[in-house]
Amino acid sequence: MRTSLAHAPARRSRARRYFFDRAAETLPREELEQLQLKRLRASLRNAYDNVPLHRQRMDAAGVQPRDVRTLADLRALHCTLKSDLRDHYPFGLFARPRERIVRVHASSGTTGKPTVVGYTAKDLELWAGLMARTLACAGARPGDVIHNAYGYGLFTGGLGVHYGAERLGATVVPMSGGNTERQILLLRDFGARVLCATPSYALAIAEVAERQGIDLRASRLEVGMFGAEPWSEGMRKELDARLGVMSVDNYGLSEILGPGVAVECEARDGLHGWEDHFLFEVVDPESGLPTPEGEAGELVITTLTKEALPMIRYRTRDITRATTEPCACGRTHVRMKRITGRNDDMLIIRGVNVYPSQIEAVLVGLPGIEPHYQLVVERKKSLDHLTIEVEAGPGLPIARYPAAAQDVRHHVKSMIGVTAEVVMKPPGGVPRSEGKAVRVRDLRPKGL
Repeated sequence: MRTSLAHAPARRSRARRYFFDRAAETLPREELEQLQLKRLRASLRNAYDNVPLHRQRMDAAGVQPRDVRTLADLRALHCTLKSDLRDHYPFGLFARPRERIVRVHASSGTTGKPTVVGYTAKDLELWAGLMARTLACAGARPGDVIHNAYGYGLFTGGLGVHYGAERLGATVVPMSGGNTERQILLLRDFGARVLCATPSYALAIAEVAERQGIDLRASRLEVGMFGAEPWSEGMRKELDARLGVMSVDNYGLSEILGPGVAVECEARDGLHGWEDHFLFEVVDPESGLPTPEGEAGELVITTLTKEALPMIRYRTRDITRATTEPCACGRTHVRMKRITGRNDDMLIIRGVNVYPSQIEAVLVGLPGIEPHYQLVVERKKSLDHLTIEVEAGPGLPIARYPAAAQDVRHHVKSMIGVTAEVVMKPPGGVPRSEGKAVRVRDLRPKGL
């Protein structure tokens, strides 16, 4: 049974303001930028001396690491793309010999060669510390039971959270994804206070618990740290209500580090990007020029402290906006608004730009509709055609499916401006994911 948002439990009273590394997290902006510049010059030197690709591109631009005297000088340098990692597969962008790499992670490689990332022992220490800081910022505390439902293995999510939770001094339940019924059993029996998962899988956990007659809102759960896929504010409210948690957005990507790059604090008013270890830019996706503060653009990240895989101006393809305005929590690090989507996830349907997260925002909260969906894109008579497969709630009579589908179609048209066919699926009819949700099935002929 779907929980009404109006019946979300009152938040348990507990002091939330806590800094894992208060001095670093509250540095005055001027001191923070001085530290960034010092670390940037060292990171550029590491890349120039040890990675042929970066050396060739800096030489071609006529820029040496010593020429970077201000943070703005970084804009004269080249950008690094995901394709660069694939073109230099597997270890061609590493700044340390393979013998000094103590761990590798990799993408699934579903669109070609996987992107491979590596870590020295020092990098892993850095990562664990930043993840501990991230978990603390999200609301986790030493001594908490942290239920980790991110996937373990080549995906960075599971192990990234795991070692950060241990560094924080928490008790880690290394559950990984899948076996949802057992997830629910252990969440209750072990008394987890923090759940870490993708938002789509957290919703699946809530859904299975409700079918079993288990109210996770009555458990010890208080914090949900969710990430690894774009999700909407509506989804946040849904998770808050159905799990009885404060849902916090977490951001990271393997090419930069993994999870632990940015996270929301208790104010939930943007994700704090850890600027003492990363330099963030927001640029126009087409021109590459910086956008004014507060305006949307593509997130570009330069690593400042990584040894094995220094990244110079990495084009994340993630769309966000950023502000350096003070946060109520006291942290001074830049705040990035929720990732609304990726450039390469954006669909253009008859001239209208559509992100999956926009569709999600429309669906969440519609009566009789579950927040599970897939977008199917096809080419029909030389035109792109969008079908939205949505899932009916268990209380919606089959006879009401056509009217509910028409209601979804109307809302999508009026709020996003795109005309779509809507197919109503029965409860459970939209595939679930134990990791990142698959939101788009693009059936158009390749190359068109």
